[in-house]
Amino acid sequence: MMKGTLVTIQIAIVSILLAIVMTGVATALRAAPYRIVRWIGNVYVEVFRGTSLLVQLFWFFFVLPLPPFDLKLTPFTVDIVGLGLHYGAYGSEILRGALRSVPGGQYEAALALNMPASARLHRIVLPQAIINALPPAINLMIELLKGTSLVSLITLSDLTFRARQLDEATFKTAEIFALTLLIYFVLAQAIAGVMRIFERRVSSHVVVRHTIPRAAS
Repeated sequence: MMKGTLVTIQIAIVSILLAIVMTGVATALRAAPYRIVRWIGNVYVEVFRGTSLLVQLFWFFFVLPLPPFDLKLTPFTVDIVGLGLHYGAYGSEILRGALRSVPGGQYEAALALNMPASARLHRIVLPQAIINALPPAINLMIELLKGTSLVSLITLSDLTFRARQLDEATFKTAEIFALTLLIYFVLAQAIAGVMRIFERRVSSHVVVRHTIPRAAS
């Protein structure tokens, strides 16, 4: 069970990192000034958000090795790519909503100060948007953790796969799957705890950053 737990942790961490990257990439594509670029970002989000994660994993694992793709991926790589792309699409929607939640007066004030677009984004918009995006992002990360249980269906020895093996060998179904539930719960609470600490630090940093100039003025 511990070996399977370590595999699950590895998959979750790397998939979360890939999902964060894809969230930023997809959001940037969908906000681009060119229609074709926006179309590419929208297609990515709608396809991965509108189809089953399990079917996506099967597609990467069973279809890509066939002609004309001839692309063979290890089960671990398939899991990382599948989970990262799938939840990155949902993350893009969260980030886009958070960006829209920033009050319009913030944009107008930045324009009045003649701030460049990059400075407006990094100093005014993104810090506030990240605060708004973090609570739903924490839920999405926990969903990704639970989604790792599907990787057992493509022969990867994660926690769920090990639990099924032990169940078949010992027939202690109640004890094994109760322990499996407990391990997933502990991992989810660990993710939530780390992200809440990060959320508090980001929030305090943004509050101080926006309060000091006002007090000085």
